[in-house]
Amino acid sequence: MALRDFNRTMMLPMRIWDIPTRLFHWAIVLLVLLSFVSVQAGWMQIHLLSGYSLLALLLFRVIWGFVGSETARFRQFLGSPAKALRHLRSIRQPAPDTQVGHNPAGGWMVLGMLLLLGVQIVSGLFNTEEYGKAYAAAGPLVKFVSQEVASLAGDVHAINFYLLATLIVLHILAIGAYARLKKQNLVLPMITGVKRLPAATRQPRLVSPLRAALVLALAGVAVWALATQV
Repeated sequence: MALRDFNRTMMLPMRIWDIPTRLFHWAIVLLVLLSFVSVQAGWMQIHLLSGYSLLALLLFRVIWGFVGSETARFRQFLGSPAKALRHLRSIRQPAPDTQVGHNPAGGWMVLGMLLLLGVQIVSGLFNTEEYGKAYAAAGPLVKFVSQEVASLAGDVHAINFYLLATLIVLHILAIGAYARLKKQNLVLPMITGVKRLPAATRQPRLVSPLRAALVLALAGVAVWALATQV
């Protein structure tokens, strides 16, 4: 659709992001920041609690990607890599944002974030932080592996953090590029859940927050069992 034709199209506000997906997004932002600050400050118990919270949220998001609202499901926003590349090639062209959910490139960014976050969390479960002769903090699964495996997990935990941080920076730069070059605000819909779209756009199916609460509770119980070795 040409931009001039789009300007003549009736635009209506439409809810495209459910509350659970939006809360997950911003909770991850805060917890990743807390994890970084806590480890830099040596607050290892806080770091562990932050890691457990991230694990519960990651489990929730993976399950929500199959049973959640339409725009949160993996099958809805994961297209072919070729489609994502074609989308990126048009980033210099101002265009209306008519995407319901993640755009083709954004979907792969989400998947990459989740994968790296998963590696960071899982490696932390086997990781130890050593101070002198005692361990100030240890993942709940350290006792099941050798010191060599724990050391390897520590290396992965350290290296993967830089990969995750790099992807976060790229994500922020991409948001800025969309705002600058394509005149699209990708942040506001993730805050309000609402985007203005052509009137003919089909409303995506959003499921009840009660389902999200149940999924989160199950994820929380699983992480609690892991942390306490029940």
